[in-house]
Amino acid sequence: MRSSRDPAENRETAIRLIGEAADAGAAYIQTPEMTGLVERSRAGLMENIHSQDEDPLIPAVQDLARRRGVTVHIGSLALRAGDKVANRAIIIGASGDILATYDKIHLFDVDLPNGESWRESGAYTGGDVAPVVRTPVGRVGVTICYDLRFPYLYRALAEAGADILTAPACFTRQTGEAHWQVLQRARAIENGAFVISAAQGGRHADGRETYGHSIIVDPWGVVLAEAGEAPGVILASIDLAAVAAARQRIPALRHTRPFSVRRVG
Repeated sequence: MRSSRDPAENRETAIRLIGEAADAGAAYIQTPEMTGLVERSRAGLMENIHSQDEDPLIPAVQDLARRRGVTVHIGSLALRAGDKVANRAIIIGASGDILATYDKIHLFDVDLPNGESWRESGAYTGGDVAPVVRTPVGRVGVTICYDLRFPYLYRALAEAGADILTAPACFTRQTGEAHWQVLQRARAIENGAFVISAAQGGRHADGRETYGHSIIVDPWGVVLAEAGEAPGVILASIDLAAVAAARQRIPALRHTRPFSVRRVG
């Protein structure tokens, strides 16, 4: 997607693209981080967001999931959480029920070489629980964007039974060009898991540029599908036998051992 400052416009786009994916035969459909709104201004953000119970995108997706019999993973929405904001993923089953939610754990507080500066913690509050959700295509471990740089999170999800790891994102162009694909493939290879990450792409109304390149990676690190910058849909087949095969070839999950670190000098 290329979400704008207009939640109604973004809602229409998300519903259309989810419908396109369902028409193409998808059973599990994922949208990017910040599906409902990309807004850099804190005042503009707070003016246009709702609590989870009041957000209009969620019931629209629930209805679509129920009618089409698909699982929809809203990569994330900005939702009111007291005087701050939750960056929250919503996983909706084919019944239309919410199966799980996840609040982004690691907040993006960085200063980039091109002068971009981000302080996600100024508006957002971080979560502390990462779910593994049973879906028709496998057990999905849920994360968001900047979480991708913390490999211990994905190892914990894999050890908890995740066959598929996810990191829907709103990656900056600069960091995406440098690190997006290699981090996605690394998380897949390390854990012998599929990785599916929908992404925002292009120049947004709030002035930011995001990298795009929504991606699906298999458990051996092979890129099965990758988008460009333009909004649209990519698809791939998920065969859980590939997870078992990768973990048999390189049984890293079974080889994890406790250790300590000792500083010398």
